[in-house]
Amino acid sequence: MKSTTHPSQPAHERRAPGQEFDMRFTSTPRGARLARRLVSHRLHEWGHPYNTATNDTVTLITAELAANAVRHGHIPGRDFHLRLTTDADADAGSATIRIEVTDTRTERVPALASPSPDAEAGRGLLLVAALATRWGTTPRVAAPGKTVWGEVDV
Repeated sequence: MKSTTHPSQPAHERRAPGQEFDMRFTSTPRGARLARRLVSHRLHEWGHPYNTATNDTVTLITAELAANAVRHGHIPGRDFHLRLTTDADADAGSATIRIEVTDTRTERVPALASPSPDAEAGRGLLLVAALATRWGTTPRVAAPGKTVWGEVDV
C-alpha cells in the first residue's frame, strides 16, 4: 500500500496536490467492499468528509468499478488493483480525483448497455457514466488486463 498524506494538517485542510492511495485487493466481494470502505476513509482524510457529495460520488464509482473487476474481470488467483489520486489546480481552484481499477482480463472490455427495466444487474457502468466527469478504459502495457478509470472534478 502506498499513500501520501500530510498528517501534520487537520483533515479538513488536506488538499495538497499529488495525494495517492494504491493497493491490491482479492478479487472477491469482500475485497470489493474493503476497497470501497478504504476509498471513503482516504477521501475523508484528504479533506472530503464522509456524507459529502464528493465522498459519496467517488465511493460509489469505486464500488461499481471494484464490483465489475470482481464479477467480470476475475481470473482465479489474481487480485485487482485500485489506485486513487488527486491532482489539484491551485490557479483554477479545482481538483480532479481519479479512480483506477485494474484487473487481468483483456477479453472483457466494459461497455454501456441498456438493461431491461426488470433486470437485476447491468446498470453499474451507467452509474459511473452519470456520476463521473470522465471515464474510460486503458489496456495494461506490462501485463495482460485493463484499467477502468473514472475522474471527478471537484
